[in-house]
Amino acid sequence: MLTLRQSPFHLLRSDLLEADLFKSLERQVESADMQKADRVPAAEVHETDDAYVIALELPGVDKSSIDVKATDRSLVINAERRQESPERPSPVAKQTSLISEFRYGTWNRSFRFPSGINRESLQAHYRDGLLTVTAPKAQNLTTVQVQVAG
Repeated sequence: MLTLRQSPFHLLRSDLLEADLFKSLERQVESADMQKADRVPAAEVHETDDAYVIALELPGVDKSSIDVKATDRSLVINAERRQESPERPSPVAKQTSLISEFRYGTWNRSFRFPSGINRESLQAHYRDGLLTVTAPKAQNLTTVQVQVAG
């Protein structure tokens, strides 16, 4: 007859190993979330009596790469920060990055408002890395009546 013995310490070790794996996975997910959060531009949204005002930090973004679109109740802002390439690369002096903490790429933010906005009267201004969009509130709300058939 063959008897297998298992040490109680073996179970303890496997639980610890499993806990370490989950902790490691949590750290990786949190790290990925933080990196993604760094890529989202900071925003402030304010409401006045007649408009919504959105301020978005877009440092280093060229004005021509900013796109603002609106629907009846939402606003979508896209922007891209491109990595600068050297004007005239010198064959003698090759540049090597030692530290690169700047964020490059495409950003996208969308905002949904509690009431309708007047898309035709949107105003957007970009200065010193700050995009300010003023979205006037819609003064007339449309109601549609539907005939019930049958």
